[in-house]
Amino acid sequence: MSIYEFNARLIDGEEVSLNRFEGNVTLIVNTASKCGFTPQFGELQELFEKYNERGFTILGFPCNQFMNQEPGNEEEIKAFCQLNYGVTFPMFEKIDVNGDDAHPLFSYLAKEAPGIMGSKRIKWNFTKFLIGRDGKPVKRFAPNDKPGELSKDIENLL
Repeated sequence: MSIYEFNARLIDGEEVSLNRFEGNVTLIVNTASKCGFTPQFGELQELFEKYNERGFTILGFPCNQFMNQEPGNEEEIKAFCQLNYGVTFPMFEKIDVNGDDAHPLFSYLAKEAPGIMGSKRIKWNFTKFLIGRDGKPVKRFAPNDKPGELSKDIENLL
């Protein structure tokens, strides 16, 4: 099993298979526009620009499960990310990452790359999953792990 077996809707509503990103090193992040970690959008965009030509991408999945920190609709989220942080990496429709309605991709990621002490639950916005070129999770990063600190791990996979 790999991330390439899942589908998701881009923020503009287009359903895509994640096999579109096959062969890339990928960082999957659950995001929110009104979170203390929201400025990480800027660092994520910098990582994307730095490594994209070498086969790296970032997939952003807005989530409103943590203190309603992503209340906007898809148009508002897209505009916020582009206007405030110049985001050009793929953003997807708002999803749940925990519970009965969790997107199957995040259920898979949480199981394959558990957090501290084996926790499968995603604790907060801006949890990051680094995926190898084979589509399999390599490492989970906590929300307070700054994107700029992931360069070594990304370079090791590129």
